Amino acid sequence: VLVCMCRFPVNCDLNAAVFSVFNGYAGSLFSSGPYEKDDEEADAIYAALDKRMDERRKERRELREKEEIEKYRMERPKIQQQFSDLKRKLAEVSEEEWLSIPEVGDARNKRQRNPRYEKLTPVPDSFFSKHLQTGENHTTVDPLQGLGGLNTPYPGSMTPGLMTPGTGELDMRKIGQARNTLMDMRLSQVSDSVSGQTVVDPKGYLTDLNSMIPTHGGDISDIKKARLLLKSVRETNPHHPPAWIASARLEEVTGKLQVARNLIMKGTEMCPKSEDVWLEAARLQPGDTAKAVVAQAVRHLPQSVRIYIRAAELETDVRAKKRVLRKALENVSKSVRLWKTAVELEEPEDARIMLSRAVECCPTSVELWLALARLETYENARRVLNKARENIPTDRHIWITAAKLEEANGNTQMVDKIIDRAITSLRANGVEINREQWIQDAEECDKAGSVATCQAVIRAVIGIGIEEEDRKHTWMEDADSCVAHGALECARAIYAHALQVFPSKKSVWLRAAYFEKNHGTRESLEALLQRAVAHCPKAEVLWLMGAKSKWLAEDVPAARSILALKESGTSTFPITNSREGYCVQKQFSAG
Repeated sequence: VLVCMCRFPVNCDLNAAVFSVFNGYAGSLFSSGPYEKDDEEADAIYAALDKRMDERRKERRELREKEEIEKYRMERPKIQQQFSDLKRKLAEVSEEEWLSIPEVGDARNKRQRNPRYEKLTPVPDSFFSKHLQTGENHTTVDPLQGLGGLNTPYPGSMTPGLMTPGTGELDMRKIGQARNTLMDMRLSQVSDSVSGQTVVDPKGYLTDLNSMIPTHGGDISDIKKARLLLKSVRETNPHHPPAWIASARLEEVTGKLQVARNLIMKGTEMCPKSEDVWLEAARLQPGDTAKAVVAQAVRHLPQSVRIYIRAAELETDVRAKKRVLRKALENVSKSVRLWKTAVELEEPEDARIMLSRAVECCPTSVELWLALARLETYENARRVLNKARENIPTDRHIWITAAKLEEANGNTQMVDKIIDRAITSLRANGVEINREQWIQDAEECDKAGSVATCQAVIRAVIGIGIEEEDRKHTWMEDADSCVAHGALECARAIYAHALQVFPSKKSVWLRAAYFEKNHGTRESLEALLQRAVAHCPKAEVLWLMGAKSKWLAEDVPAARSILALKESGTSTFPITNSREGYCVQKQFSAG
């Protein structure tokens, strides 16, 4: 017994099914013992050995598997491989031979080709009445009844409620009369209540019925399941607004609009403080009823901005919209959305007065300050922007708008100062200068026609956050991006700044020259090339571009003079300080 207890753990399975004559019982002898670090190292060593041995046999195993697959493919080739030679021979088949191939006939038998569909004929009511009165028996077995009931009277098999069991009294005539009465009631609902004449269109009646069919494309059983599920949610938690909204939308999708309206109105009673429920109710109701619903919603939620906006949208008259929004601003005076919606309906002078009040109620809204500055005069706009900077010292758009204002009024010398002060002030207030955002603002200024502002912004932020060795590559990419976005003045400002930093880089001069050639004028190109040859006198391509520009302008003597100056060796000294340089300048400015 002691030997067995030492040999096998307590939880060891000693079943005969796991016993092996060679290995004994399966499992580890020491599985119940602690797993120490020495055991982990031993397992890692054995795993490494197994992996090494597997790698040694890997090539032979893969080669053997490949040979076996090839042998199997040779013995059992695919159908595609069996007919490959025949496919190749199809290229030799002529069109006449191809057309002469007979068509494949229908291999189905006669019964499959001509199926006889089961014909069902509706049984008249008189048939049922006759057999119910006779009370005859039937000897057919109902699969739902099992083996019993081989001789059951016919009336006894009917469902209780259609007739009295065992009596056989089923008045089919009364059922037909009830059906006719129901149809008569439905038709009377659409009749004219004044003259008594019907307004039903006989030709369009079926079309109207088709339009009542839901077009949601879902299964009816799925709709029933969803309806039951939502009903359970409403009964379990009647104060849950999404349950009422989902139930109303389900009925709306299935074409039951009135049921949807009743559900959502019930939801407003159960959830009177839910903004979404009231908005959904206003959406489902018709015009005047929707206004009444919104008015009721305002009484329950007097601080809801979305409900006021919906109330204004329901009004068709502009004066009524203004009246609703002004009433809303009396209750919710700090809503930027309400102020913006109300200002959009006003004339410029009234809008200016309203914006003056809006910035007092919402002093942290940049959009309201900028809108007020656009409507004011130059002097008043400067005061407005100064107040905006005092209330919002961390927004860059106020500074950029101030720079655009000065440029629009001819004070271009103030633009660079304003942008520099903007960078300094924003940094002092803990704002991180995002270079990409400022470049996007410069592109917007360029598209708006504020050239001086966009160039000042580019000069101020172009070198922020860039390593010294990456400046050239990054600036060239920025210039290409500006050209792609249509901001040519921004690209021109980037090239100008790059040329100031790298005056001796021929590649930068070439990029700038090609930019002026494609997007600038001949005068700007020649002025740029004049500076280029002064800083890079040994760059022959710059001289040739200058000569070609003169030649294309039909100024052949000037082009010859440029080439003659290059051939005479004037590139060995600075062109701007020599007589030849003066001649080059004269030649570039000629014509």
